[in-house]
Amino acid sequence: MTLTVTANGAEIPALGFGTWRLRDDVCRHMVEVALDAGYRHIDTAEAYDNEEAVGDALANHVTPRDDIFVTTKVWHENLRDGDFQKSVEGSLKRLQIDQADLVLIHWPSPSIPFDEQIQSLCKAKKQGLTKHIGVSNFPAALIEAAMRHADEPIVANQVEYHPYLDQSIVHAACRKHGLALTSYAPIARGAVLDEEVVREIAEEKERTPAQVILRWHIQQEGVVAIPRSSKAERVNENNDIFDFALTPDEMGRISALARPDGRTIDPDWAPDWDEAA
Repeated sequence: MTLTVTANGAEIPALGFGTWRLRDDVCRHMVEVALDAGYRHIDTAEAYDNEEAVGDALANHVTPRDDIFVTTKVWHENLRDGDFQKSVEGSLKRLQIDQADLVLIHWPSPSIPFDEQIQSLCKAKKQGLTKHIGVSNFPAALIEAAMRHADEPIVANQVEYHPYLDQSIVHAACRKHGLALTSYAPIARGAVLDEEVVREIAEEKERTPAQVILRWHIQQEGVVAIPRSSKAERVNENNDIFDFALTPDEMGRISALARPDGRTIDPDWAPDWDEAA
């Protein structure tokens, strides 16, 4: 089955396949494996250097293009008006598609006027390069600023999110404005799978720890998860999470794993984005 999250006019499959760090033949093969397993949401980016491999997999697979939700992202250096649209056009060419389903600002830029970044994003939708637009790595204050500057619906904010990292403030901002929160690194690069509470719940449910954590994600209102794997058995396993549920107590026990140092991805070049708006 394909569970979706409704967000400002978009229907986003709640479980997607992430492709960060997958390259060339490995990427091509794993996207094909994901599509075979039933994934209908594929996430890539200009900066991942794998859009051509993703495009080959999309073009060669039997699944109709209209049934696959394709997300890509524009790097923070290419957010000026004109540069942004050229970036998306390059992504579409590499992906071998006429239009993306969702284009995101990958990271907000500290050196380009914020209103220009958002207007460039909106223009990509106006020009028909993408059905929907969104942002990535935006804290709550920048979500508020983006909503003030946007004249097209923003449908998603993709951020690092897993049980170690409390994103309740960002999640609340997304819910306030009708955005989906898309979780990258949803199992904290595998670290959370060894937690005793996760293993206990997995044993009780007769599921794997990864299935339990991914279920934790999609049971939250408006949350989408995009796990990545280079192992076919894991890809199939991760998609098998729609026929069980976690109790409120189990959800809370997993959420209680959050800690101040929970973030795993924090680029040293990133300024205080709250001051960029």
